[in-house]
Amino acid sequence: MTTSTFHQPVDAAEVPRFAGHSTFMRLPAVQDATGLDIALVGIPWDGGTTNRAGARHGPREVRNQSSLMRRVHHVTLTEPFSIANVADVGDLAVNPIDLLDGLKRIETGMRAIVETGAIPLSVGGDHLTTLPVMRAVAAGGPVGMIHFDAHSDTNDTYFGGNPYTHGTPFRRAIEEGLLDPKRTVQIGIRGSIYATDEHDWARAQGIRIIYMEECIRRGIPDVMAEARAIAGSGPTYVSFDIDCIDPSMAPGTGTPEIGGFTTREAQALVRELTGVRIVAADVVEVAPPFDVAGMTALAGATILFELLCVIAEGVATRR
Repeated sequence: MTTSTFHQPVDAAEVPRFAGHSTFMRLPAVQDATGLDIALVGIPWDGGTTNRAGARHGPREVRNQSSLMRRVHHVTLTEPFSIANVADVGDLAVNPIDLLDGLKRIETGMRAIVETGAIPLSVGGDHLTTLPVMRAVAAGGPVGMIHFDAHSDTNDTYFGGNPYTHGTPFRRAIEEGLLDPKRTVQIGIRGSIYATDEHDWARAQGIRIIYMEECIRRGIPDVMAEARAIAGSGPTYVSFDIDCIDPSMAPGTGTPEIGGFTTREAQALVRELTGVRIVAADVVEVAPPFDVAGMTALAGATILFELLCVIAEGVATRR
């Protein structure tokens, strides 16, 4: 049953999906997050990309593909727009030619959202965008993290000592006291690595790395039960890198790695987040220039809807 006081998406049975304004889930576009429970926000920035740039175009295409999302989750029967006030607050201001200024602009824009009390659910952008979001979200203390990815993103520096790339955000987040490594789990990690000790630093901090092979052996319910236990009852950030999905189903990304999750498995992973105290979440690394028929952006939009449903359930429970 729809709650009329909350923002509602445009009904595709009334206005076709190819018409009207392009917003996340066809929701109203609003100027700020005041009064929202969940703020959908784009971060069109890929200044941390080390190889295949293009994720700066991710938010726009995910908005387009999100027009395919309907009102009700077919498994849980969750109606996110009826139990939480959700809207599209637009894109954060970015600087595509100055990395440090770009990070600062993202942090400032996200802080304005967080200060309203809304939970930010963002679409990047490369994975370095998560760092300034965490700076805003974790201003009052470190958060835990459930992280879906092919890569750990805990490397130190690139290209002669540069500390800020999409391969370093979580090392910086731990060093800055934003991320509690003992409440952090990384799921689906796979692919060739730079050195045999590449993940040693992350493990030494207390991060639990669950490689793809372990996920296959144990199964999603068991892996996610452990993930929920690691996150515990504290504030938790959920970060979903689209490259955790196999490139046969999500080719449009900066660093594809074969042997990943299917889109169906990715949906199942997110559905197992029920009960986690999510204070922010993102979907990152959708790079439309490398996509085929919009399939990666569609995967990103669908995962965004899955996350929205889980977060909305938490909002309704706390309310």
